[in-house]
Amino acid sequence: MNVKLNDNVVVITGKYAGKQGKVIATSPKSGTVVVEGINLHKKSKKARKANEVSQIVEIEAPIDVSNVMIMCPACGKAVRVKHSVGEDGKKTRVCAKCGASLDKGYSGKAAKAAAAKKEEPKKRVRKRAKKEEAAAEESGKTE
Repeated sequence: MNVKLNDNVVVITGKYAGKQGKVIATSPKSGTVVVEGINLHKKSKKARKANEVSQIVEIEAPIDVSNVMIMCPACGKAVRVKHSVGEDGKKTRVCAKCGASLDKGYSGKAAKAAAAKKEEPKKRVRKRAKKEEAAAEESGKTE
């Protein structure tokens, strides 16, 4: 499944054809996605407590993943997804038309992970050792 959470998609078939929205949830086993503001169904919500009121709520129902296409942030068109392997061996999603990366959060996470690996942990020093070093420095300065 090429569609992931928080992707901007456009519906290509059905009642909501041409509408755009953000993916709220994905279900790879059933091959469906839930898109914000698309495929709205009404559901009765029963009052569970004495102070609550029963109401009719509109919820987004899942639609088949084959009925949506990803919107490319660079060219602004509905595109197919191509996969490319990067220098670090990671597989990324790429726009088939313009070649722009569709994985927005991926590059930032990789950079943060690399920076975290480079930063070495601080050396642990016991309090007693610190006091002894400080005392040695002070006695060395006074002499």
